[in-house]
Amino acid sequence: MGDVVWLFDGPDGSEPDREQLLAAVEFLRAELARLDEEEPEDMESEAYEQWGDRHEELEDRLDDLMDQLDELDE
Repeated sequence: MGDVVWLFDGPDGSEPDREQLLAAVEFLRAELARLDEEEPEDMESEAYEQWGDRHEELEDRLDDLMDQLDELDE
């Protein structure tokens, strides 16, 4: 699994615009879907724990992006 660059600021350090946030949301949703396909069968394994941690991290980042989108709508 490669490293992911997370977009929370615009490319010049400014606040990201709606288009940038939506692109990041789309990317994270695709990553979550891909990760779901890789779910280990053994829920007691170390691999499953690592998978769960990664899944939770992606969900948290997605929530952060959704919050940023909500702030733009206010």
